[in-house]
Amino acid sequence: MKSPLLSLPGAVPAEGVDEGVAAHYGDLFREQRALAEGTGFVDLSHRGVVSVTGEDRLSWLHLLLTQHVSDLPTGEATEALILSAHGHIEHALYLVDDGTTVWAHVEPGTQEALIAYLESMKFFNRVEVADRTDEFAVVHLPAGSIAEVPEGVVVRETPYGRDLFLPRADLESYAEKSGPAVGLLAYEALRVEHHRPRLGFETDHRTIPHELGWIGTAVHLQKGCYRGQETVARVQNLGKPPRRLVFLHLDGSEVHLPPAGTDIRLADEGPDGRKIGFVTTSVRHHELGPVALALVKRNVPLDARLLADTTAAAQEVVVEP
Repeated sequence: MKSPLLSLPGAVPAEGVDEGVAAHYGDLFREQRALAEGTGFVDLSHRGVVSVTGEDRLSWLHLLLTQHVSDLPTGEATEALILSAHGHIEHALYLVDDGTTVWAHVEPGTQEALIAYLESMKFFNRVEVADRTDEFAVVHLPAGSIAEVPEGVVVRETPYGRDLFLPRADLESYAEKSGPAVGLLAYEALRVEHHRPRLGFETDHRTIPHELGWIGTAVHLQKGCYRGQETVARVQNLGKPPRRLVFLHLDGSEVHLPPAGTDIRLADEGPDGRKIGFVTTSVRHHELGPVALALVKRNVPLDARLLADTTAAAQEVVVEP
């Protein structure tokens, strides 16, 4: 779904899974600084929007999600995952309940598969699941923003800012009042800075929540009875995850960033050494320079110097080994 805000001056379209919104509007670092200072907004209208209504909505979702939501207070934001039977991450949901409806935004293009799974699990519960992507656009206001929120708009308030479920028809008029528009690359740079994983970027077909530090924020350890819970409990109580998320400071003299999927090796073994991980997201940060998130084997020494292909990288711990 192509955003009408791509018609704004300087807009450069994003690519890949983020196609449909602007990567930037002509000045990446200015846009990053605006977000960091609490000004501007980010068009996330390419993300999927799903709603769940009905009096059983919270108790029903509680049985399916990794998060404790049976008593979720009205207006309180939370995150949750859906796992496979083997504990691998399949979906990530960013939720809020407005008193009558649970609203969630999800990765672009994942809403259909999510809804199909939810529909298959309804049984006799009094719930209705709907794809609201055509009706609502997600807009992000950074932490510290004093931008006005239109009356009646559902909001997710988080430490990183507010996510608005804005009627899609109001997107252009909202942009006129709430500028400047900030591109997705700036939003991603701050996400990487804060070590926040993203489904499909930091995850692959075998990722488990412990590897990414999603325990606590998206996984509640004091609840059970959800698919994949046995794996979560076993790793928490008896073992360690096979991989861990790290934050990389990349050599700033390199012209090109190592793209997602770039192999990581120990610097002492050189570019032909054994593979110990891979880059998941790389960005240019307005203060930190070139940085990245990566998944590496758990037993990689914390002080090991790394190579992302041929780019030197120093690691910063995100998930403890």
